[in-house]
Amino acid sequence: MIKVENVSKDYELDGGTKITALKDVSFEVKEGEILGIMGKSGSGKTTLLRALRGVEHIDAGSITVGEVTVTEDSSQFYYNNLKKETAIHLQRSFGLWPDTVRENVLRKLYAREYFDEGDTNFQLAESEFGDEADELLELVSLTHKADHYASVLSGGEKQRLIMARQLAKRPKALLLDEPATMACPKTKQEILDAVKKINDELNITVILVSHLPDVQKYLADRVILLEDGEIADEGNADEICDKFMADMEPVVDIENIATDEDLIDVKDVRKRFYLLTGGEVLQMEDINFKVQNENILSIIGPSGAGKTVLLRMLGGLDHPDDGDVLYYADGEWRDIEIPGMSRMKIRSKLGFMHQEFALTHYATVLSQLATRLGYKNQNIVKEAQKRAERLGIGEELLDSFYQLTDLPEAEAKRRLEQVGLDAEILNDLFPRFPETATKEAVADIFESLDLDLDILYRKSYELSGGQKVRVMLALILVSRPKFLLLDEPFGDLDPVTLRDVTNSLKKISKTYGITVVMISHNTDFIKELSNRAIFMDDGKIIDDSDNINEIVDNFIDFCHADYLKGDC
Repeated sequence: MIKVENVSKDYELDGGTKITALKDVSFEVKEGEILGIMGKSGSGKTTLLRALRGVEHIDAGSITVGEVTVTEDSSQFYYNNLKKETAIHLQRSFGLWPDTVRENVLRKLYAREYFDEGDTNFQLAESEFGDEADELLELVSLTHKADHYASVLSGGEKQRLIMARQLAKRPKALLLDEPATMACPKTKQEILDAVKKINDELNITVILVSHLPDVQKYLADRVILLEDGEIADEGNADEICDKFMADMEPVVDIENIATDEDLIDVKDVRKRFYLLTGGEVLQMEDINFKVQNENILSIIGPSGAGKTVLLRMLGGLDHPDDGDVLYYADGEWRDIEIPGMSRMKIRSKLGFMHQEFALTHYATVLSQLATRLGYKNQNIVKEAQKRAERLGIGEELLDSFYQLTDLPEAEAKRRLEQVGLDAEILNDLFPRFPETATKEAVADIFESLDLDLDILYRKSYELSGGQKVRVMLALILVSRPKFLLLDEPFGDLDPVTLRDVTNSLKKISKTYGITVVMISHNTDFIKELSNRAIFMDDGKIIDDSDNINEIVDNFIDFCHADYLKGDC
């Protein structure tokens, strides 16, 4: 059904350096088979999937899906035909219309016949494709959500709706790129079960790229292991997963134990969210907890529990309707909700790594580190205050600008544009660090994160996925923050690379006495790194414990996450 013969693909970086993504890759997939592909970050998994999809032209070999074959000499016409034979589901893609669930599926069915998804005649679509839309929603277990708007679905429901839309194209093969890697165990279980049901009932061929052994063992009939763009081995999921994990570093022998000193105090926090169409979505209330110096605290819970909202309130990026978020800094308690120099002093000691982080595409790593050190250094508050006075900027406005340095770049630019300002204002107030001083400041962080200093001169697009995550972490850690807030930034990492990052974080937090509050859905990561966890559901704290194994196991049971229990 699918035949890949001697496929190779190279990329050329700036300066002429060539990187081999795929080298002489060959395999076949039977109709109705689920083939797993796994390997470390940068092993060529995504490049292979893009080639199968027809969006990546190959340099050598051939790819056949159904009746369509492409080679290095094929024109775009044949690659377009390959796209018609396949459908792809991307982990971070939520390309949905602001319509109901059923209308989203009808749009895709209409486009299959009339080639225009944006101008769908819903009356015609209903008469011709209504029954098929209902069948697809039943297949992905969304019949009960048919009349709900896509915007109010949970993460797992959105993922399943995307699958229904892809299946509306009647593809020969479904290509899955890290399905639900970033999702909570409950959401992930729903998505994995939907894939099983699709495969069983439609006999559709599935190629599953995932670096998670639990996912491969739950779904795959057979697994291929990629290393440096070549097939290193293939076999059943248990054998290949064991081989893949064989080179994993042992857990570093460091026990991170918190002191008795309170550094963060969350008191009686309440927050409500509403939809524009009416109706309360999430009500957070009675949020009370303290974080001690050198705590590594995990916030766990299903999607939609309020975890990210809580973390953004801890970072002063969103504000509670009631209650206080206090930090102990420079010998006194400070409220991160009150604008001014006091809040700037908290923020200068704070690092925030977002789930949807993004490096500056065309800037070198060294340039981005220099910019980051301009935002966060020991004298930044005092120096920025002097520059603000020269520019006629008051303390509260200066603090508002400083808040932008902890937001994702796109969100920060959007906020500046809304008030008619350019991002250059941040460079005027917080100028870049000298490059020589930057290289000295980052050397030990790079060593701890197993990053070669040569990476300093690469552009972001020249880095592998794993390198991007570790470089972003280096950007946050280079200023030696006192507080580190992590919003599920490591979900894209394979377990071998994640173990490296986990060990590095343990060493760095211990060495520099960093207090960490993090959100993660990776239960192994939580157990290895945390010394305490808060369990949230529906906007409330339902458990708070330093017995990590017990609270995480309770969370797995709560999510009915059979894939984590080996109940296949």
